Amino acid sequence: MPRFKVPETEFAIVEVEGAKWRVIRKAGFDSFNISVLGLGDVSTPSKPTDAIAAVFDLVGFTNFCKQIEPHLSVPYYLNAFLTWLIKQLREEMLEAQLKEGMRLWCPLPFFLKFLGDGLLVLWNSSASETDDIGQLNVLVSLREICIKYATEFLPTLKTKIVEPPPLLRCGAARGTVFSIGGGQDYVGSCINMAARLAKLPGISFCFNRRGFEIEGKNVVKFFTHEVVVKQVSIRGIGEHELVCVLASEIKLLEGKDKKFYKDPSND
Repeated sequence: MPRFKVPETEFAIVEVEGAKWRVIRKAGFDSFNISVLGLGDVSTPSKPTDAIAAVFDLVGFTNFCKQIEPHLSVPYYLNAFLTWLIKQLREEMLEAQLKEGMRLWCPLPFFLKFLGDGLLVLWNSSASETDDIGQLNVLVSLREICIKYATEFLPTLKTKIVEPPPLLRCGAARGTVFSIGGGQDYVGSCINMAARLAKLPGISFCFNRRGFEIEGKNVVKFFTHEVVVKQVSIRGIGEHELVCVLASEIKLLEGKDKKFYKDPSND
C-alpha cells in the first residue's frame, strides 16, 4: 500500500554548536522515493488492454464523512459497502454453479481500485476474452448493482449507520487502458470517461455509446426498450458525446437537467 513512515531506528540525536537536533539518517531520508506510490517498477513497459471501465460513485459520501465522530461510522460503512459490492460483482457474473465449477456470463474484473468515494472496476473486453453479449452483460450487471444498493444494501444499515450515502451511481465506458508498474495501476481515456459519466446530472446509470453493440437480434430487451441514446457535453472530453441512459430516468428530469440531455436527431 502507498504509505510512508520512517522507522525510529533511522533517527538520531546529534549535538550541533551546543544544541541537540533530531535528525533522520541518510538511508531513511533516501527511502522517500517513487516506491512509496505503490506502483511497482514504473519503468516497466506499458501494455494496452481493451477494457470496459466502470466507476461506482457514492453520492453524499463527503457529507457522510463530516458527521460527528466519523471514525466510528466511516470504517464500519466502508467495510460493509465494499464487502457487499465485491460480492455483487461476483454474483452478477455468475450464470450457473456446476459441480465442476462456476459458469460465468462474462469474465470477472481483472482490476479494482478504491477511489475515496467509490470504486474503479476494469473488465477485459478483448474479443478473445469477452464477446459482444458478454460486454452487454457487464452493463446490465452494473445497473442491477446500483438498484440493489438502494433496495437491498441500505435497508441493512437502518439500525447501524446514521444517514449513509443514499445513492450509488455508475458510469461505464469501453476503450484501451495502459498498465503502470506491470499492472499495479492503469490509465486510459475510458477511465476518465467513466468517471465523468458517473457524475452526470440527475441520473444514476450511464454508459458511453462508443464500442457497445446495443442493437441486433441477440440483444436483450433491456437495451432496446429501456435504454435511449442522448447527446451531452462532457467536460474535458467533448461537446457532442453520445451516451446511453435509462428512458425512465430521463422522463423524471426537469429544467436544466432535462435540457442537458439532447436528442442526437435534432442536432
